[in-house]
Amino acid sequence: MKALLTPDLLRRLEQFQLLAKRRAKSSLRGERRSQSRGQSVEFADYRNYVAGDDLRYVDWNLYGRLDRFFLKLYEEERELPVTVFLDASESMGFGEPQKFDFARQVTAAIGYVALCGFDRVSVCLFPGLAGRPFSLKTGESSGGQEPSRESILARGALRSVRGRKSSMRFLENLARLAPGGKADFNESLKRGALEAPHAGVAVVLSDFLDVGGYESGLKALVSRGFQVSAVQILAPEELNPQAYGDLRLVDSETGLAQEVTFGRHRMEAYSRVVRQYVQRLREYCSGRGIHFFQCSSDCALEDLLLSQLREAEVWG
Repeated sequence: MKALLTPDLLRRLEQFQLLAKRRAKSSLRGERRSQSRGQSVEFADYRNYVAGDDLRYVDWNLYGRLDRFFLKLYEEERELPVTVFLDASESMGFGEPQKFDFARQVTAAIGYVALCGFDRVSVCLFPGLAGRPFSLKTGESSGGQEPSRESILARGALRSVRGRKSSMRFLENLARLAPGGKADFNESLKRGALEAPHAGVAVVLSDFLDVGGYESGLKALVSRGFQVSAVQILAPEELNPQAYGDLRLVDSETGLAQEVTFGRHRMEAYSRVVRQYVQRLREYCSGRGIHFFQCSSDCALEDLLLSQLREAEVWG
């Protein structure tokens, strides 16, 4: 099984931490500051002493100067929930290299940074089990059959992972996944937003090529309070197709076919439509405070991880 990330890249990623603009609100203890007051080394504020308060938190130096009792308050540390919405539909298996391979690498990097920072990571793959989601690479096509028990267990193992010691197993589970099935982008994100116990950081990895659009799904995450980053991954053949002449195009998810003739003018029109679509997606994200990144599946992974995400302050 080929490793998703090189040892050198893993060492460089260990220097980063996900940056949350909103305070962590999870009920589980971690290493993130929250708006709750509790026991920590980070001083937050004072309040007047009330009979029955723990005398260990009285500021005796302040009492000596003002002859009044004040209690010291500290910021309680909570973990940051990190959810990666990973498009594992059939269309993500397109391209050379595959879009899904690049998406898994980005997922692996985000998960590794979060786990090293003691945050909790959940990977939500879509489509779900009912939509023939993904299968472990066994050398055989699922052909629409029910996913294996091993496949279901791997999915469950990626739903809630915490701790640096879990990182290697996390990477191994990701490396075993393959795309398959037809996804409903908007419904998958809506369901994920509703099912999440707490809003935190959400990263959406997809080609965003869904006939139903992307607007309502992204809106659901933002409305739920997630801090959202969207990474659109397209294959080189989608961005700059090289095939000319009479072609028969087949939708990998629906199986619908269409015969077209691609000449120079048709190719120019296609490229213009792609640029316009990406620009509309970029503007939609920008207008809702969503970090947007657009990548080709053959681009340098380090450029996205070590440069673009850092400049956008997704991590640092």
